[in-house]
Amino acid sequence: MRKYWYRRILIMAVVFSVAVGGSYYLIRNRQEELKQEVNAGTAGSGLVIPGGMPIGIYLETDGVMVLGTQAVPGTGGIEKEPARNLVSAGDYITAINGTKIRKKTELIEAVNQLDQEDVVLDIERDGSETKVRFQAVADDDGDYKLGIWVRDNAQGLGTITFLNADSQFGALGHGIHDVDTSQLLKTSKGTVYSTSIKDVQKGTSGNPGGMEGIIVYNNYNVLGSISKNTEEGIYGKIDRIDALFGDQTPMETAVRDEIREGPAVIRCAVEGDVKEYEIRITKVDRHAQEVNKGLEIEVTDERLLKAAGGIVQGMSGSPIIQNGKLIGAVTHVFVKDSSRGYGIFIENMLKNVDSP
Repeated sequence: MRKYWYRRILIMAVVFSVAVGGSYYLIRNRQEELKQEVNAGTAGSGLVIPGGMPIGIYLETDGVMVLGTQAVPGTGGIEKEPARNLVSAGDYITAINGTKIRKKTELIEAVNQLDQEDVVLDIERDGSETKVRFQAVADDDGDYKLGIWVRDNAQGLGTITFLNADSQFGALGHGIHDVDTSQLLKTSKGTVYSTSIKDVQKGTSGNPGGMEGIIVYNNYNVLGSISKNTEEGIYGKIDRIDALFGDQTPMETAVRDEIREGPAVIRCAVEGDVKEYEIRITKVDRHAQEVNKGLEIEVTDERLLKAAGGIVQGMSGSPIIQNGKLIGAVTHVFVKDSSRGYGIFIENMLKNVDSP
């Protein structure tokens, strides 16, 4: 009798162990499957709110950017160029004689307070820091000059591409470069302002045209902040979402493998209000050498051709939509044919914002 109950208890224990162990294995296996499904699903089909609205942009550099050097008059009117071959276009001045420099006015003030010729500049060049020593030029009044042209900000107009669930935005689809050095501006901070389109200069062969907007740089018109300036566009956070996004209907995004040559639309505000205009994707270069030129597009909508001649400056960042998904943004116009241009894959832009 004891053996009988012992066997029953042993069999029950084995069955229980197999059942629990098997269930645990099945649960873990299903969890892994679900995790893979979620990862695969979110890799290219996250939800964002598409843009198309114009924005005013004000960008401040991280330090003061050098544009070049020049000769300056010293004592007796003799000209000297003290910084020649010591600083170069594209360098960033971050300090002078140990005093931290963040903007041009601070550099000017520091130079005005010099009481000796010896100057030491902290320079950031190609990602490395170095110190440059030279002698400033004193004029007949005893004022010192460095003979360096500098810039500390950039302003302009562009188009917002998307907003994610964490109020993070992407715009332009390409970086903001200095007009004189063509280098990507190193950003300390920036601001996004509301704007309205005043006029559109139509693009013609050899002249890309442009959108002209009214931007009032005051606190009342601030929409948000800029934290990144990259080759894939500018990124930051929108604080006044309702003031910018009248339509907040979310849309799926697509990975580059989903994109096909053929019909698509772009959203922009060349006629004042945000509208969709028909285009044709003529080339999908999934391995483009330039990150913001993966798509080649052609405007086919007669309304946009009549209003702007095609793609104009200021439309950079205009969302490109195909089959109900956001696939990219307009980035460049062909100078010799304003009806054609380039675009960036949206997945390249999304890498610059945190997943919500």
